[in-house]
Amino acid sequence: MNYIAEQVDDEVQQRSYWRWSKQDFLPEESFQSWGNYRHALSQTCFRFKDRLTSRSNDANEIGELRKQSENEMKRCLNWWDLIWFGFGSVIGAGIFVLTGQEANQTAGPAIVLSYAVSGVSAMLSVFCYTEFAIEIPVAGGSFAYLRIELGDFAAFITAANILLESIVGNAAVARAWTSYFATLLNRESNSLRIHTNLREGYNLLDPIAVAVLGIAATIAMISTRKTSYFNWIASAVNTIVIIFVIIAGFAHADTSNMKPFLPFGTPGIFKAAAVVYFAYGGFDNIATMAEETKNPSRDIPIGLLGSMSITTVIYCLMALSLTMMQKYTDIDPDAAYSVAFQKVGMKWAKYLVALGALKGMTTVLLVGALGQGRYTTHIARAHMIPPWFALVHPKTGTPINATLLITISSAVIAFFSSLDVLATLLSLSTLFIFMMMAVALLVRRYYVRETTPQKDLLKLIILLLIIIASSMGTSAYWGLKSSGWVGYVITVPIWFLGTLGISVLLPQQRKPKVWGVPLVPWLPSLSIAINIFLMGSLGDQAFIRFGVCTIVMLVYYFFFGLHATYDMAHQTESLDHENAKTNLGLHNPD
Repeated sequence: MNYIAEQVDDEVQQRSYWRWSKQDFLPEESFQSWGNYRHALSQTCFRFKDRLTSRSNDANEIGELRKQSENEMKRCLNWWDLIWFGFGSVIGAGIFVLTGQEANQTAGPAIVLSYAVSGVSAMLSVFCYTEFAIEIPVAGGSFAYLRIELGDFAAFITAANILLESIVGNAAVARAWTSYFATLLNRESNSLRIHTNLREGYNLLDPIAVAVLGIAATIAMISTRKTSYFNWIASAVNTIVIIFVIIAGFAHADTSNMKPFLPFGTPGIFKAAAVVYFAYGGFDNIATMAEETKNPSRDIPIGLLGSMSITTVIYCLMALSLTMMQKYTDIDPDAAYSVAFQKVGMKWAKYLVALGALKGMTTVLLVGALGQGRYTTHIARAHMIPPWFALVHPKTGTPINATLLITISSAVIAFFSSLDVLATLLSLSTLFIFMMMAVALLVRRYYVRETTPQKDLLKLIILLLIIIASSMGTSAYWGLKSSGWVGYVITVPIWFLGTLGISVLLPQQRKPKVWGVPLVPWLPSLSIAINIFLMGSLGDQAFIRFGVCTIVMLVYYFFFGLHATYDMAHQTESLDHENAKTNLGLHNPD
């Protein structure tokens, strides 16, 4: 057996990283011939039922799946690196661009409350991510966690949204980078883009955004450790600029600019909060770096909770300084801070702000390339997408193929699409993922396979459906008749009773080993409610785009992903069975 294992290891080492055979992209039995594929399609219903009810486990995600990458990622990060990665992955286009856009068009001076609401929601999601990342320290992040707790199909829907979030998020930041670069050159924000006669929203072509994405990805592919050093430097420069923006903004504050505080009413706060949630979305990249963290149980809580706490305070202070410095109706939606300082007589400051914004958005792209490449790697390990994207380069210890997939896709979108088209779609995907994470945490705490009684599982499912349905009802009522209150008297108590039911009727089946979310089930349930509420605050166009993307995802799943993951799972089961027989034979030679 050892001889065979050594032969396999030698074969892996001899194979080139840069290979393009069919077996690297479609190694599953269902795709070996047209006859096999037709047979697989004829079993679609059966296989879907199998994947719908199947679950992974901690050991499989941490151990077996990682072998698909052939080479290990290098453990080179500590809590200090993670804090700066968290800082660098979040503060960028969100605060420097969306603040002005949403203050001007949606929330007015109350944009500070929008950031506070989004910050609370994001912190609840951070709690959920932290508990999972400590116990399941793999590159897959939320995809791996959901495969374990909610099954393959739920994990696929989330994985598809992760990829959508990654691709669209990078494109949005890269577009914003071009706007601030134009400001730094003392030109109009769209002056460096190519104007065409295409449909509005897609008619400004952006080759600079494509170049920036390529440079950030190249740095990320070379070395994780070197990327961390670069992130330190860029984030330090960004920190200086942020401190300057806050101090200088308050120094030129005029409280009369804060009136009226709610020009768009209370709905404006939550509608803006749903959009600026995009500004908090990068923190989940830290969870994907658990595989490269030296001491995940210590470093991840410090990195995630520390960076998010600091970020929330900074966002609120920056939003407040902007709206006190300039009337919300005069704020430039594309380069808010630069133009605001120019209007108060600090013309030179706009160049410093533009430089800081560029630095911030550069680190967002850099850390995004790291985290998103790792998400994609683990998704490919499970064969949701071709396993070629799971390969880790033997010298750099980085997933080059996966990083290229995200970067090229982002570059295509960034070349055509405007920021406002991208931001609402991104926020909806992000909110959906974080809502699913809160559900998964409740399942993890209250359900353990082959341990939890069937009647308790049924209770958990019913109570979770009550929480989700009541949250959707609250969100729908807000959207349809936000000035009323009768609906809330019904939906909010139902949500409360659903959460209370979990707390009183169900015993927790699993306790976290090192660090856990406090006040379970209340905080995860609140996270579900807030995320669904913010999703309902987005416009119809966001849901239409989300629906179209979901349909495309499902077509892909039923024609490819379902059959690839089915074959992968049953191949693994067969190997486990063979190993068990071999071990039994070794122990019983007669």
